[in-house]
Amino acid sequence: MMTDETFDSSERERLEKQYNEITVLAGGLAHEVRNPLSTISMNLELLLEELETFDSPAAHRMLQKLKTIQTQCDNLDQILEAFLQFTRAGELHLEQMNLEDVINEFLEFYKAEASEHGIDVRPHFQSDIPPVFLDVRLIQQVLTNLVRNAQEAMPSGGLLELQTSCRDNHVVLEIIDTGCGMSPEALDKMFHVFFSTKPTGSGLGLPTVRKIVEAHGGTIDCESELNRGTKFTLVFPVDRADRK
Repeated sequence: MMTDETFDSSERERLEKQYNEITVLAGGLAHEVRNPLSTISMNLELLLEELETFDSPAAHRMLQKLKTIQTQCDNLDQILEAFLQFTRAGELHLEQMNLEDVINEFLEFYKAEASEHGIDVRPHFQSDIPPVFLDVRLIQQVLTNLVRNAQEAMPSGGLLELQTSCRDNHVVLEIIDTGCGMSPEALDKMFHVFFSTKPTGSGLGLPTVRKIVEAHGGTIDCESELNRGTKFTLVFPVDRADRK
């Protein structure tokens, strides 16, 4: 006799298999779209170079129209790249790492950009944090996305804090900014695929972040208030039963 627990398990496996199939299909489709898009972009570049040699009103009009098409091709390429990152976000190559080391490596790369934008970065690491199983490349992607979001929320500069702690056999990372914050409506939809408050945003950045964190067996939450700032809280388990 099938129990509710057995049914839930089999249904979950069916849905996970279906989701994986859709992800593979969508990733393949994105690759197929990107190939002709690259050809279009290359030929546009050649046409632009050729038109720039002509000095006539008609040539200038054509040049502006082609530049508009080129801009839209670039936007589409960025959307496809974001989509491909989303489809690959669950493919983990785990290593047992100290999260502090991963953060410090990222901050070493980011410090010049932070200085340029007037952002005061202050890491606060609890001592003796246990190592966790991480895909370093994907966690760097998470940090890049969340820190760039914080940077965009502080166009005149501000304070960015990264704090680690250990709670109940989990390692916690909090990323806190003093930026413009989010409205309750934006906060409610922030992890929805294709939702974005940015005019040129793909709406895949934060969904990709959540997918990466959850693939690590972790969770991500956000607290935000308009004109007060935003805090993301990422929680990773110290031990995983499904290490890959």
